[in-house]
Amino acid sequence: MKITVFTPTYNRAYILSNLYHSLQRQTYFDFEWLIVDDGSTDNTHDVVEQWQKEKNFFPIYYYKQENGGKCRAINHALDLAHGELFFTVDSDDYLTDDALEKIAKWEKELPKSNRYCGVAGNLGISPTKTSNTIFPGEYYEGTLFDRYKNVDGERAIVFYTEVHRKFKYPEFPGEKFMTEAVVYNRIAAAGYKIRFYNDIIWIYKYMEDGLTKSGSSVFINNPRGFGLWLQERARFQNYSTLKRTKMYYTFTCDLSSRYKCKLIAESIGAPVPLIRLMSIIHAGRRVFKNTREKNND
Repeated sequence: MKITVFTPTYNRAYILSNLYHSLQRQTYFDFEWLIVDDGSTDNTHDVVEQWQKEKNFFPIYYYKQENGGKCRAINHALDLAHGELFFTVDSDDYLTDDALEKIAKWEKELPKSNRYCGVAGNLGISPTKTSNTIFPGEYYEGTLFDRYKNVDGERAIVFYTEVHRKFKYPEFPGEKFMTEAVVYNRIAAAGYKIRFYNDIIWIYKYMEDGLTKSGSSVFINNPRGFGLWLQERARFQNYSTLKRTKMYYTFTCDLSSRYKCKLIAESIGAPVPLIRLMSIIHAGRRVFKNTREKNND
């Protein structure tokens, strides 16, 4: 099996068919569709079960787990995948008809080296339009750190399954979200290269019930995962003392109304006394701002 197309889903029975039909239209056939249902309460199981009975040129595998978030679903799927390549495609999006054919072609053209983690295509709001910058040349080769400087926007990242299995997501009790950048950064820090292509292979639409629409709240509700991402990014990118201090302060401001200083400090990897001091400063600035606004009224 060349490609595992993996889809984590939660209560998306109403829109999952868009992805299903795009897989039926593919011009490349050596793939499986692996679905991990993250505790849906709608009729996702019944919908997928019906599709499994239909005549398709690709197998569909469905597994249901207790609701634990996308990253736990990815970890689960990595244990189940049969494909050489692992391609996570969100349940509210779909693929261009030649997406998997291009992925197979790009991977075949990679140098035979164990220092590549995979390839990446572009995301578009249509098959011909993307908000991402188009870079010169057929492809851009670098690491996943280049997402912070040379390759803007979200990308359709396809990993070698065996590489991704080495970099599963940390799991914190009581937390259900962690940005995928945690694993991307770890893979880059380990020295793996990747090729980015301009070709649009993934069509997206941000849904009202999606993670993107939930904004910063999804980070604040999961402080340990949020803090892990920030502290590792600071280490990998060699933040200066000043930049790291600003990161600690911003993190404290975001979380101080919800959590105790000890948890904030543990999450971001900072000394507890420093976080307490920053919390006091933040509270003082809020009092000063509120007093000034009241006086202005």
